[in-house]
Formats: sequence, C-alpha cells, structure tokens
Amino acid sequence: MLKKGLVFLFAGLITMAQTIDRTKPPETPPIPSYKMPPAHETKLDNGLRVVLVEDPRFPLVTARLSFQAGSKFDPKDLPGLSETTAALLTQGTKTRSFREIAEELATIGASLNGNSSPDVLTIAGSVLAENTPKFLDLLADVALNPSFPEDEVQLRKQNRKQALLAQRSQSSFLAREKFDEVVFGDHPYSHLGPSMEAIDRMDQAAIRNFRDVHVIPNHAVLILLGRLPTRPEILKMVSDRFGSWQQKPVPQPPAARFPESKRQLVLVDRPGSVQADIHIGRLSATRTDPGYYPLLVGNAILGGGANSRLFNDVREKRGFAYDAHSELDRRKDTGVAAAVTQVRNEVVEPALEAVFSNLVEMGKTPVTAVELSDAKNYISGVFVMSLETQAGVADQIDLVKTMGLPNDYLEAFTQHVRSVEPDQIQAAVKKYFAPDQATIVVVGDASKIQKPLEKFGSVTVEKAK
Repeated sequence: MLKKGLVFLFAGLITMAQTIDRTKPPETPPIPSYKMPPAHETKLDNGLRVVLVEDPRFPLVTARLSFQAGSKFDPKDLPGLSETTAALLTQGTKTRSFREIAEELATIGASLNGNSSPDVLTIAGSVLAENTPKFLDLLADVALNPSFPEDEVQLRKQNRKQALLAQRSQSSFLAREKFDEVVFGDHPYSHLGPSMEAIDRMDQAAIRNFRDVHVIPNHAVLILLGRLPTRPEILKMVSDRFGSWQQKPVPQPPAARFPESKRQLVLVDRPGSVQADIHIGRLSATRTDPGYYPLLVGNAILGGGANSRLFNDVREKRGFAYDAHSELDRRKDTGVAAAVTQVRNEVVEPALEAVFSNLVEMGKTPVTAVELSDAKNYISGVFVMSLETQAGVADQIDLVKTMGLPNDYLEAFTQHVRSVEPDQIQAAVKKYFAPDQATIVVVGDASKIQKPLEKFGSVTVEKAK
C-alpha cells in the first residue's frame, strides 16, 4: 500500500512540474496599499505638535521628536553645527550625566540618540511599553535641559575630525562634496559636512546658541507610536513633561534659491588615482512636485539596482565599472537626480559616452512593459516592507510631518506609483536627467583623464582639498 501511494505521489509531482512554465518568472501579485493604524494629532499650548499612533502588536513604543533645524540652518562659518548639536543632546543634561542617561536607558530597555539631516534635527528612540513614563522623562530632559558638557564637546570634536579625515581619503566623498557645492551653489545644502576649521571653532557657546534658537516646541513634532496608554493618559504624560517648554520666535529658513541647472564639467585633481569617480546630475523634483512619481519609477529603471539599464550596460555589458547607478536626493526645498559610477582611468571617455547614451535613450523612447511592471513592483514592495517595523512607520510619519507632505501620502504611495505611464517617465527623465543641463563632477588624476574629459566640454580643474 505504501509503495502504491508513493507511486501516485511521484506521478502527481511530475504532472505539476509539467504544468509550470519555467521559462517565465512567476507573476507578482498586486502590492496592496498601506493602511495607516489609528492616529490622533493634537497641539500643546506652546505649539508642539503631538501625533499618537496606536500599534498594539508589540510591547514597544517608538518616538521621534523632530525640529526644523537641519544643517541648512547652520551658520555660514560653522557648517556641521546642527549635526554636532544633535549628537551632543543626549550626552548630558543639567541633572543627568551621559553615564546616568546611558544607565537609565539600559535599565528600562530603551534607546535614545540625536541625528541631523539637511532639513531636520531629530531625537529618536524606543522603549518597552511598560516604561513609557520613564522614557518620556529622559526624552524631555535631553530636549529641554541639555548641558553640552565640555569634556563631551571636546571628545565629539576629536572623533569628528578623525571621521572627516577618513571621509576625505575617499574619492567618492570628494566627488559628492564637490557635486553638492556646484549644484546647490550658495545655499546651505551645498555643504556635505563640517570642515576642519569649523570643527575647531565649535564650542559650548555656539552649540548652546543653536539649541536655544532652533530646538523649540513651536517648530517641532513629537510622534509616539506603539502600545500606548489610553489617550487621556498619554496626553497628560506629554503635557506634564513638555507643556512648560517655552515657545520662541521661529527662525526663518534660508531662501530656496539655487543656481540654474546647466552643463558644466569640474575635474577635482587627485594625483595617483587609478580610477575616476563620476557624478552627473542636476536639480530635480521634490516629493510634492507633479513629476515626482514618474521620476521615481524612471530612476528605478535607469539605475535603481542590478536589473537597471546603467548597471547592465556600463558594468555587465561593457565591463567599465563595478557599480553604475542613478539616485534621487530628495530634500524639502529641492531635489537632485544623478547618475554615479567609478571607472578605470583608461575608459573614462567611453564610460561617459555610455552613461550619456542611456540618459538620452530613456528620454527618447518609452520604457518596456516589463521594465515598467518590474519597477513598480519593486518600489511598491520595498515601500510596504519598510513599514513592517515600528521604526519604519515612525520614520515615514516623521517624513510626512516634517517635509510638509499630504496626510494621505503613505496610504496613496503605491497607488501613485502604479499610475505612472511610460510617456510620463519619458518627460521626467528628459527633464531631470538631461545631459545638456547636467553638472559633471569627476574626481581623479588630471594628468591621466583631463584630455579625454575635454571632449565633453570645457573643463574646470581644481585641486582636491
């Protein structure tokens, strides 16, 4: 009987195998839209916006306290001040030392740290839900009462100098630094990080002043997500800890004025380099621009991964580079679309021609149905997966609130992606990846690559800093 059963099972498996067409990849089912958990938004009398999001799946609470105080608010002579302030907020307060903060966090199963982006300064953390009140005590203390101890300031400066030395030893960092400088012009977005001189000038007074001016309640949003107490209870906790925080005049952001995008070629001379780091791009759409979603899908097809056109052509077909990709840098006041690669000195000319050819081709002819479907599935899938964790949801809600995005941004995202058509992609790529309006920054040995680069236009040569 057993032998007879095995025969039938084996025959069934053969029949199943014969009905599967292994020459075609399995079809991806439609990616569902994201459904936001219940949320409640209110505002304290001092202007602090509070967003409460219920997520009872895990005994955890995740927090984001974000301020419109990113690096674009850095003084001109102190680039990196926002970054330094964010890093030092959790290093000591008027009543707690850094060690005491660390020990309390460990005791209640929590984390807490500060970070800064071009637009936003954020204090981020999480805690076991049962210890939410103690966590809010710490969060309020580092936001309202940071002391910026002198020994921690000096340690931070030492460590940042070492990190900057390591960054500046990489040609990819130098390329990004010069690219941002040229594309953003005089706007503070143009500085990628601090300079050695700026780090030397930073002191307690400058850091405290930045905190006093920019880390204020009426320029901030507090997001609490997870297994929260009842709404009246959590609102009372927040009000008790943050309600006495005095509001102040809101600093005006720098004017969103940027240079006109035009063809220019800058070579940063790095003698001895055996390869050239290449950035080609220009200012592009923000998340609120009508052309954003076509650009997002077009970017995925052009250079968004190992199945993209740039990767398959420049790396796989021609063997010019280990990596070739395109990317979108999305900020509140503008965006950047860029193609990036690193190639051997001897192939700089054909590699640039190959990148330009791909950019032009995508602006001239529609993408294929397979490319379009794959890109939409990939973008939607990655987006939905990023929202599987509390931290991912908190980050996305924080993005919506700090970047001024529509309240339905998260729930409408996949729908917007799926609605993109080939002609929209053509128009977006033709506008934002146009080689004739692109800034081209190359870092490499000028004695080896300047002449090949001159075939693409007038070259401005600068020494590596």
